[in-house]
Amino acid sequence: MKKTFKNALAAVALLAMIMPALLVALPALATDPLGINDADFGLPSSVNDPKEAAVNIVTYLMTFLGIIAVIVILYGGFLWLTAGGNEDRVGSAKKTIIAGIIGLVIIIAAYAIVQIVVGFAYNIVGNPTP
Repeated sequence: MKKTFKNALAAVALLAMIMPALLVALPALATDPLGINDADFGLPSSVNDPKEAAVNIVTYLMTFLGIIAVIVILYGGFLWLTAGGNEDRVGSAKKTIIAGIIGLVIIIAAYAIVQIVVGFAYNIVGNPTP
């Protein structure tokens, strides 16, 4: 019974992660059969300055890592809720939450450092701040 519940929960979680991607992809497929002319994902293109492309890549990477850190924190909370009073599982859940918070703080600090360095670099070269 417990294995069936875990499998059903895993299937629902997987479906919840995949559904937004499917819902976003449907309008794009409706406009152009091949999707060649309408492919604009907001990623840096070859027209942009290489500095802007690097900043965009770092921004996307930091955003992705931030989402992963929040998921780790939520997973730790889920472990805590399902611990059922077992001290070992509660301790493991606390460690997971603390690791997620530390990771999130590191990611936010790295993002801030990148933004400060890029701002100074733009000011030194004479370009306006992005």
